[in-house]
Amino acid sequence: MSVNVYLNFNGNCRAAAEYYAEVFETEPPQIMTFAEAPPHPDYPLPEEAKDLVLHTRLTIDGSHVMFSDVFPNMPFVEGNNITLAIVSDDPEKLMARFHKLKEGGKVDMELQETFWSKLYGQVTDKFGIQWQFNYEGQDM
Repeated sequence: MSVNVYLNFNGNCRAAAEYYAEVFETEPPQIMTFAEAPPHPDYPLPEEAKDLVLHTRLTIDGSHVMFSDVFPNMPFVEGNNITLAIVSDDPEKLMARFHKLKEGGKVDMELQETFWSKLYGQVTDKFGIQWQFNYEGQDM
């Protein structure tokens, strides 16, 4: 299990990830755009979102730093654009920690299966810290 920093950007994520890859001499980022996500019939993807970064990750001096653009018309406040991501191959630990952090907090996305993970969710704890939970097990 690890805790990773997750940085959000307002449309300039690709440039930021490529810049950090150069600065920290890492492999170039493998970028997934919103257009690459499976379409949802109830939520058509706006044209302005298609080239935005849904997810990318760099390994900087042994630490994983993840990046994405915020979806169009979602709130973005520079300086408050960091979340902590719990990444684990133990779904029971993920669920237990998610449920503890949601006490007195707010669930932003219930734990559920997504196209990239068998178990993913988001919660803002009672202190206003935003957490992401992501299962990365062998059976993905």
